[in-house]
Amino acid sequence: MPSEAVIRTHDLRKTFRVAKRRHGWLGGVRSLVNPIVHEVVAVDGVNLSIARGEMVACLGPNGAGKSTTIKMLTGILVPTDGTAEVFGLQPHDHRRAVAQRMGVVFGQRTQLWWDLPLRDSFDLLRYIYRIPTRRFAHNLGVFADLLDLGAFIDTPVRQLSLGQRMRGDLAAALLHDPEVLYLDEPTIGLDVVAKHHVRSFLQELNRERGVTVLLTTHDMSDVERLCSRLVIIDRGRVLYDGSLDAMPGRVGEDATLEDTLRQFYEQSSRAVLV
Repeated sequence: MPSEAVIRTHDLRKTFRVAKRRHGWLGGVRSLVNPIVHEVVAVDGVNLSIARGEMVACLGPNGAGKSTTIKMLTGILVPTDGTAEVFGLQPHDHRRAVAQRMGVVFGQRTQLWWDLPLRDSFDLLRYIYRIPTRRFAHNLGVFADLLDLGAFIDTPVRQLSLGQRMRGDLAAALLHDPEVLYLDEPTIGLDVVAKHHVRSFLQELNRERGVTVLLTTHDMSDVERLCSRLVIIDRGRVLYDGSLDAMPGRVGEDATLEDTLRQFYEQSSRAVLV
């Protein structure tokens, strides 16, 4: 019997109104008050259904709509059209209820307090999420061990390396036992050792706790080592949603994102012609 879907979208769309200054002069004064406004489609009819315990990779070039989709699933952005549901709730209407059951890590941002030791950031999050003391102590101990935080847990966040900060952000996102974890470029800029720590931790987390993971990345090694299901998004549309093994034009894990997408488009075009 298939597992229940904890994340579901239907014809999900997001457009942004973008203003540009008019060029030239009107009546001797450059027009700044009447800019040209046009709509940019960031997400264009995305349909997804992710079951409890799945680890799904979302792949696509910059500007494809991956991060915008995640922001709608977290409630940060409101859809222009269509629906996004997490645990049967629309995140933008039930932000507090959904936030209690999800964790988010944005690779280029942090939820840690810059001038505080890492341990103090964890303590503040304990109060924000109202995590019981015993549960907090247990989770922190487990994550500190799995992510090897001991050597820098009392170091101010601003003094941490990128890899250390990312490991701290992962622990911070999981202290309250979320059922769903969104990861937006979690290994960006990390060295080989740091990537190994992050990937091993995510595998253990999914195996032992059954956390549902939606991962956006440009790193094919993340996809190969963590996920059996792949969603390819480009220009706001889902081009492929299926197993990694069955993907047209599949290339090795050492290939770049550009290699993968090029092979995918080439194979897809041949299939249409045939």
